[in-house]
Amino acid sequence: MKIKRVYAKKVLDSRNQSTIVVFVKTDSGKQWCAAPSGKSKGKFEKKSYGKKGLDHDIEYINSYDFSKTKIEKFADLKKIENEVGKKIGANSLYSLEGGLLKCLANVEKKQLWQYLNSDIKKLPLPVGNCIGGGMHSESKDNGEKKPDFQEFLFIPQADSFKKAVKINIKAWKMCKVILKEVDKNFKKTLNDEYAWETSLQNEQILNLMEDVRNKILKHKGIVLHIGLDVAASTFYERGKYKYYNPRKFLDKKQQISYINGLIEKYKLLYIEDPLDEEDFKGFSKILKENSQHSLIVGDDLTTTNPERLKKAIKYKSINSIIIKPNQIGSLIKMKEAVELAKKSKLKIIFSHRSGETTDDTLADLAVGFDADFIKTGVWGKGRKEKLKRLMQIEGEIR
Repeated sequence: MKIKRVYAKKVLDSRNQSTIVVFVKTDSGKQWCAAPSGKSKGKFEKKSYGKKGLDHDIEYINSYDFSKTKIEKFADLKKIENEVGKKIGANSLYSLEGGLLKCLANVEKKQLWQYLNSDIKKLPLPVGNCIGGGMHSESKDNGEKKPDFQEFLFIPQADSFKKAVKINIKAWKMCKVILKEVDKNFKKTLNDEYAWETSLQNEQILNLMEDVRNKILKHKGIVLHIGLDVAASTFYERGKYKYYNPRKFLDKKQQISYINGLIEKYKLLYIEDPLDEEDFKGFSKILKENSQHSLIVGDDLTTTNPERLKKAIKYKSINSIIIKPNQIGSLIKMKEAVELAKKSKLKIIFSHRSGETTDDTLADLAVGFDADFIKTGVWGKGRKEKLKRLMQIEGEIR
């Protein structure tokens, strides 16, 4: 495949902040890929842009001569990483490689998911953020509190992906109705992942979600699970988990006990980052108690990084992993992480970021790498594009 031109520029994400889009023109056609922007970032995540920032990354990509770089297969993306990977950040590298990868699919007259794996028979289950807190929700000037946990999730199972998405939307709308009744401060506002903002406490929200689940489960053929993204690193400080709604400080042992209690009480299927991002051994204690019935998910713990994943596997910290392509930047490393996770029988969850774009590449990557779940919100700007793309793929598979 001959690269004719590569062009990068700024684009606004769903939070109206600048991110990067890269257009790639080859003898097989033209493609583009845009990187999302995360707000809640693990400290081991690769930097979004090089040392001199987004503008420098764009200038560097636009001035680099890619015409002599021969890309014929997925593994050849390593050439791109060797040539420019150290000069640009993870967002820029992901956008560049994503565009090239879609052009490789063009060569074989395939869609991206087909190019990656044409034998796929199933789609990942949707994980939807219905009620938000933590870093994804704004603090109010009047001192009104928000939930300490970052995401309150629904995971539906149905006989089609399209139906599962509809279930999540129905649950999301039910949450709004109940929040109006039980939260006197509810303003019908949505956070940056299009989840409802509330002043309710963590367990009040889980009780509300149980109510929603029970109402929806009256319909036959539906399974609706509840999940949490605790994002514990965001409120961990000097050995304590500092909760402010309600106010309580927990040490590691108390945090583990608290999380285990929530899993048991609310029959939680999914628990992401329940402890600090460096506590591999602590994660293993939660997994040991819940491995038979719950997904203990690493995100800030593992950051789509094969080396950190190896450590998590060594300590038996998790049974599931978040894959965020722009978290590591390199699609070579992302693939390595996915394959390592599968070899260790971990569940795979491809995930969006809070600042999303209309790019739907994530959907094809999730299908092509045979992910078990995709976490891309319930609906809204930057979310619906991925969900619609998955519904389209479902129609083609069936």
